Amino acid sequence: MATTSSSVLLSNPFSPPRPHHHRFTPKNQTHLTIRHHPTPNPTSILSCNSVLRCCSFRNSKFQLRTSMGDTAKKTSEDDDEDEALVVGEDSAFFDLARQKISSWLLFSLVLGVVLFVLDFAWIDNSGLGLGNAFIHAVSELSDSPEVVMLTLILIFAIVHSGLASLRDVGEKLIGERAFRVLFAGTSLPLAVSTVVYFINHRYGGLQLWQLQSVPGLHQLVWLSNFISFFFLYPSTFNLLEVAAVEKPKMHLWETGIMRITRHPQMVGQVMWCLAHTIWIGNSVAVAASLGLIGHHLFGVWNGDRRLAIRYGEAFEDVKRRTSVIPFAAILDGRQKLPKDYYKEFIRVPYLTITALTLGAYFAHPLMQAASFRLH
Repeated sequence: MATTSSSVLLSNPFSPPRPHHHRFTPKNQTHLTIRHHPTPNPTSILSCNSVLRCCSFRNSKFQLRTSMGDTAKKTSEDDDEDEALVVGEDSAFFDLARQKISSWLLFSLVLGVVLFVLDFAWIDNSGLGLGNAFIHAVSELSDSPEVVMLTLILIFAIVHSGLASLRDVGEKLIGERAFRVLFAGTSLPLAVSTVVYFINHRYGGLQLWQLQSVPGLHQLVWLSNFISFFFLYPSTFNLLEVAAVEKPKMHLWETGIMRITRHPQMVGQVMWCLAHTIWIGNSVAVAASLGLIGHHLFGVWNGDRRLAIRYGEAFEDVKRRTSVIPFAAILDGRQKLPKDYYKEFIRVPYLTITALTLGAYFAHPLMQAASFRLH
């Protein structure tokens, strides 16, 4: 008599993302035989074989599939399903039907307040002007713009990565939203000062090479910068959490850009730095690139460490089928791309990145003028 075997496998049916802490995969197949007694007569027994094809439980993100233990063969459709099974979250998921107007109005209000406080307390010299005082204090350390540039990046890196490392402890002490406000309120001003200093001193220092007249280089640099922003800002996957409108969470993303590299922000930063350094070609650009790339390489180690602590075996599963080096896991077969992989990029967050990147490019003259007036 044929029997049925059932196996429980994780799946991601692309329902609204939720973090998963554990994956359950049975070591042995369970053989199931259903016996039904249609009459009280104990000698009359009808055995029936049941085949459960595929049941999805969207809330639990588990998939149950059984097959005939002796005769059924795994089909190509089953192979495709296995390739799509993930334990992490569906990155850049955006369900318009679930958005609340009140949440986005609150987001706009929070953003306006943050920009006002940042301008008054840090940027505007007619206000508190703390940013100007900060730049002057760091500039007193050396007359070399390269040294000042590296120092600014080092200060930002210590504060930013230090607070990120203290996230678990900080959220337990003051809560997720309060810690996000502390994190952003400390990191954002330092980031602004670092960027402004780079813009104002980007053509300082020693000129090492001059390649701006090379045909096609401008187009290559522009394209590299444009692509880099798709890697640089995975935080746009959920702006409401960035602004603490929704409770911030540490996510374990696995789809979209994460299939290419587990650390897209590092990859994007390397691309941005190489493009700007090749174009500008001086010692200040080299110093800025070395500092930024070094910080993000540390972030690779620190990010993996924090995710391993938070998610345990689930992160190890994601780590095994993703890579730090772009496309490495795909090329060696650890990452199986679904046939409709391109659909993971046709989503609102990526469209938003496209619009903002184009806007930032055309706004470069305004950004340079504004930076010159600041510090």
